[in-house]
Amino acid sequence: MTVELEQTRRPRAEKAAGKTLKSAVPKGSARARWRFGLWVPPLVTFALLGIAWEYVAHSNPFVIPPLGNIVESITNDPSAYGNNLLVTLKEVAVGGGAAVVLGYLLAVLMCEFKILERALMPVVMVIMVTPVIAIAPALVVAFGFGMLPKYIVTIIVAIFPILINSLAGLRAVDPGTLDVLRVVDASRWEIFWRLRFPGSMPFFFAGLRIAIPFAIIGAAVAEFVAAGEAAGLGAMVSIAASQANLEVTWAGISMFCALGLLLVAVLTLLRRRILWWDNHGRAPK
Repeated sequence: MTVELEQTRRPRAEKAAGKTLKSAVPKGSARARWRFGLWVPPLVTFALLGIAWEYVAHSNPFVIPPLGNIVESITNDPSAYGNNLLVTLKEVAVGGGAAVVLGYLLAVLMCEFKILERALMPVVMVIMVTPVIAIAPALVVAFGFGMLPKYIVTIIVAIFPILINSLAGLRAVDPGTLDVLRVVDASRWEIFWRLRFPGSMPFFFAGLRIAIPFAIIGAAVAEFVAAGEAAGLGAMVSIAASQANLEVTWAGISMFCALGLLLVAVLTLLRRRILWWDNHGRAPK
């Protein structure tokens, strides 16, 4: 009798499970609608902005140049733009990379040792609210006319999103899991490696998404303000603006935009690969 009941229930359960799986898998039309809704609105917005830009450029040629002239300026001298882009990219990589390492290390130390947070957080707040554009000339006086002041300016601008986000992530662990690890006498390193580190990664990547544009802003500000080597996109834009060369000025600005979009896109791909278990907002395949 039991066997007969089991044989009757099993097909029903399999049928119900099949319905559940079918409803969970997005249909092709749903994916198409999602992709349409993802790409079309920004493309339409950029197209409208391009039309408005062309209208203003042809009405006021001494304010902004036409888009074709900007593209022509880049294609006529690609080596100059490429060399300056590499200088700015180096500043972003060195300064931004140092900011990421120092920011996360400080967050770990502040999370583990409360006294360090009480001692350092006021200093962090003072530096964070001080306009970096006022610090840059003083850094040139202190560290010379080389690249070091530009790296330091980039670090100062980019370190705070990493520090604040990582500190919040390191503390946002599950209290029950933390209690269990303490009950089994887990060491401080084991608690960090098995609980705090993986739990802080979503916050860390959220901080990275803010820090990367900030690093580009820091590099640009350093090139604008810090005297010394007149290289980099910021120096190119500054010199071109002083000469009223609109094409080069806006070409340099567009290179900044392209660099920022490229780095954020790479970061998004890395996050999906590394934090595959936390892709709540990921698109249906």
